[in-house]
Amino acid sequence: MTFKEKLAEAVQGAESTLCVGLDPNLNLLPAALRNKDMADPAKVSHFLKKVIDVTREYCAAYKPNLGFFEALGPDGWDIFQEILDYLPSDKIVIADAKRGDISSTAEHYAKAFFDHFDVDAITLNPLMGFETLDPFLEESGKGIYTLTLTSNPGAGDILLRKLSDGNTVSAYIAKRLRQRQEETATAIGMVVGATKAPDLQPVIGQFPAAPLLIPGVGKQGGSVAELAEALANHRGTPLVNSSRSIIYAGSESDQWAKEVARSARNLKRRLSPITEKYA
Repeated sequence: MTFKEKLAEAVQGAESTLCVGLDPNLNLLPAALRNKDMADPAKVSHFLKKVIDVTREYCAAYKPNLGFFEALGPDGWDIFQEILDYLPSDKIVIADAKRGDISSTAEHYAKAFFDHFDVDAITLNPLMGFETLDPFLEESGKGIYTLTLTSNPGAGDILLRKLSDGNTVSAYIAKRLRQRQEETATAIGMVVGATKAPDLQPVIGQFPAAPLLIPGVGKQGGSVAELAEALANHRGTPLVNSSRSIIYAGSESDQWAKEVARSARNLKRRLSPITEKYA
């Protein structure tokens, strides 16, 4: 099965374009769990497994953020593997690693995430050049999501800068990714921020068949209505990611898991104007 086929099945099966971000911040864990006499890795494992249990029916994908696992030290990598093993096999799993390097270093990143951890996709940073993507473009069953127009304010520092032809750096990245897709069976996707919805069309218009990973809905305040309008003519399947607003819903409540489920269910419903086009 190709990555795009699995992505389509995941979205259709869940009737959802929601991606749940797994960002285990020890300081934000539910109070009922935070105050337990347990080692930190055990708290994270328990927390994430419960999040997965109560959100799996509402989402098509999960995106574990490597920074939060790495912050746990050596135990973090064990927990990362444990969570990968726990995730449902019919969901898309995206390692949010934002790697971007050249030559043998990139080759070993690809081996780590595609061969060892066997995730479906990974986020990559193309700042060092498009050659950094090459080691990840060898398998039709895998996908990459390349940072193209991010949701943070700092996107204006580089990605929204205009080049001599009047296009932004983001649009240039999208164009080059489309050209690269013509040469590989690996799915090439883009990370584009929901908070940048008014700026999306000139970017995604350069690569209308690209799968999209879209952060910025939730705590960052991206508008679902504006996003739906920006995606009106986009053919590639989007995944709309939310992390904190789902997994830390009701953190001060003893019934936090119910609040997590409610938050995921509500966002799935809010995303229905986008989902109905792809599911």
